[in-house]
Amino acid sequence: MAAQALAGIRVLDLTRILAGPTCTQLLGDLGADVIKVEKPGEGDDTRKWGPPYVEGKDGRPTRESAYYLSANRNKRSVAIDIAHPEGQRLVRELLGGCQVLAENFKVGGLARYGLDYPSLAPAFPALVYCSVTGFGQTGPYAPRAGYDYLAQGYGGIMSVTGEPDGEPVKVGVGIADVMCGMYATVAILAALRHAEATGEGQHIDMALLDAQVAWLVNEGCNYLVSGRVPRRLGNEHPNIVPYKVFEAADGRIILAVGNDAQFRRWCAFAGAEDLAADPRFATNPLRVANREALYALMPAYTRRRTVQAWVDGLSELGVPCGPVNTIDRVFADPQVQARGMRVDLPHPEAAAGTVPLIANPIKMGATPPAYRAAPPTLGQHTDEVLEELLGLGAAERQRLREAGVIG
Repeated sequence: MAAQALAGIRVLDLTRILAGPTCTQLLGDLGADVIKVEKPGEGDDTRKWGPPYVEGKDGRPTRESAYYLSANRNKRSVAIDIAHPEGQRLVRELLGGCQVLAENFKVGGLARYGLDYPSLAPAFPALVYCSVTGFGQTGPYAPRAGYDYLAQGYGGIMSVTGEPDGEPVKVGVGIADVMCGMYATVAILAALRHAEATGEGQHIDMALLDAQVAWLVNEGCNYLVSGRVPRRLGNEHPNIVPYKVFEAADGRIILAVGNDAQFRRWCAFAGAEDLAADPRFATNPLRVANREALYALMPAYTRRRTVQAWVDGLSELGVPCGPVNTIDRVFADPQVQARGMRVDLPHPEAAAGTVPLIANPIKMGATPPAYRAAPPTLGQHTDEVLEELLGLGAAERQRLREAGVIG
């Protein structure tokens, strides 16, 4: 196996759902040893977020939901009840061998267990402690519970998603969670570099709402610069025309013309010389101003060819065009397959012996991501980790198990 960039880094993972687990899975993919602490008998909430569940060897569904599988590979699951004083002690002892702690409890939620940053920092001055919450550690909304859906609403992305005359629409996946997890990963890596250089740890305060506002990107800046509130454009683009979904003879295509030369090449390929010659459409600013007129004329041309004919022909001309794939077609796409975006990992409970997962998109020449283990079953590594890191023997582990401290 190739070397991994984060080999030697250990992460104590007190996160659940999606934002935090997305972050820690990415760290695990890059080589970190991620120890996922879960409540005995219950575990990560997403374990129950099904169907679908992995089919077990007896033909029945297991407790491993597809949702849980999506963000928890390359981790070791340790079942510890942090509400129990001995559970808190175990977590602090495990932390002695970790450089990072990630958590997504409500603001102040871990203070009652002595596992918040102010309680831990004196004993672990080099600790990188990352908190992920809905609204952050400060501000009037800080005490509120946060969810991806709420972040999409508060953060404005729903107001610019959906058809112009329809209702606001959330993105089809938990993108506010995922992007917050990505930002958290970047922050953790930066803080690790600082800690290695100075011996000084720090508290990272990540909020779903902050991350959502950050990735408003061009639409957010359009408002800040112009003072005009962006509106929903469906599949259209606020600043580029033509840029939307069109009907082809046998389905739908995406046409994303980014400059005037591409528009002229599209017109030539489509046989739309009249559109190329029309002064209303000569430049992108003019096409933006006259978008409704142009969009009324283009379908007569796009319906003349099949999806594949448009995609193949325009791709050869350097004009961005693609299909609107259903998810089955995504994983059947030759480019997606060539890039290895599906990975199957051994799983002890799966009837097939493996579970299918979405691969990490990062390609690195020297230290690539690796797939060491499928998402763990609840408490799968409790004994292994407690013996390996804390030296707890079988008798002590049995005592803790009988006391309900571990699972």
